[in-house]
Amino acid sequence: MRYALTHKTIPVLQIELDEATGAIVGLGELYALERLPIGVRHSGNTADRQALNAWWTGRSIPASRSGLREALETLLMSSPQMLLSKCYGLSLSDQYWICPVGSGLLWEDINFFDHPFSDDVGNILFGEAPNKGDFNLMSPDNTSDGWLKKKWIIADGKRLLVKGGSGAIRQEPYNEVLASRICLRLDIPHVSYTLSNIDKYPHSICEDFVTKETELISAGHIIQTQKKPSHVSYYHHYLNCCETLGIIGAAGALDRMLTLDFITVNEDRHFNNFGAMRNANTLEWNGAAPIFDCGTSMWCNEPTTMIHPMAKQPSKPFKNDHAEQIKLVSSFEWLDFSALSGIEDEFYEILSGSAFIDEARRDSLCYGLRKRVEMLSDFVRAVGDNGQTRLTV
Repeated sequence: MRYALTHKTIPVLQIELDEATGAIVGLGELYALERLPIGVRHSGNTADRQALNAWWTGRSIPASRSGLREALETLLMSSPQMLLSKCYGLSLSDQYWICPVGSGLLWEDINFFDHPFSDDVGNILFGEAPNKGDFNLMSPDNTSDGWLKKKWIIADGKRLLVKGGSGAIRQEPYNEVLASRICLRLDIPHVSYTLSNIDKYPHSICEDFVTKETELISAGHIIQTQKKPSHVSYYHHYLNCCETLGIIGAAGALDRMLTLDFITVNEDRHFNNFGAMRNANTLEWNGAAPIFDCGTSMWCNEPTTMIHPMAKQPSKPFKNDHAEQIKLVSSFEWLDFSALSGIEDEFYEILSGSAFIDEARRDSLCYGLRKRVEMLSDFVRAVGDNGQTRLTV
């Protein structure tokens, strides 16, 4: 079936989808070269179909999503890519969508920022299959990223993302709240998370930080705008791409993100959960995106006996060890350690509401948090004393 890949109200490119697989099998006329998705390369007036397919497939629910297999069985779908056309590819993260050729559909009439959407897919992903077979698939849950169970809801006119935890401990929602509290103390732009118990299980809730006038462009798409030279690290390549695109303040934003991730021992800061914001109308860059998605941190996948703050801690996206990644921070002049005084007590209070985290684990987590702050303080002091970035763990 033929569609016009459209950016808000502006047709970008005519495409043909295979309805059986959801893949882009053909490209037609390119109407607006400047509005091709960031990172999709082109030659002359022709887009790279392979790159466009990677971008399109990347909009679908990842195969790693908890509960996805069961959800697809309920929906009688063979792959999450098949869900994309059911909601016209609409998202609450950007303004791209696909318009069936000749349909007369308008973005103003169907976008999820202005209009209600079905909660059928979200409920099914949460294991709450509706008692009917005729599902309404018009949902932003079809285009949500991440491996944890999550769904979009509307409350008091706001678009809210509800995200669960994993395993027996269900710690991720509490980590989201901790990260936003640390950002608040350090004046780091961030998405604010709150806690809610749903069916006796903890969930984090945050408001959509994208509006119908803006969009999030992930770092993963930004680094595709240029070919990375083999001698250039991904850290410098990302900054080079940002500079070329005109994204201001990228280095400072990375400084803050990597600092937060060191403190909270974030193991999953991948290229799809940070990036930059763009004006969807003018295509001008608004700067770095606020920090979000910090749940996979604070040893959430480790048993209590394995919480060792001074042990080697895995990290992403630039180095595989936090002790090495923190050395990439270009400046700590913005960092006020006094603002972190008592953060471990605040974390203890946050954790006290959990029915899944016992006192021994709370004590270990809060001790670990305090030690991570102390280790960072020692590192910053050493940098200031001798100009070397060396951390012993």
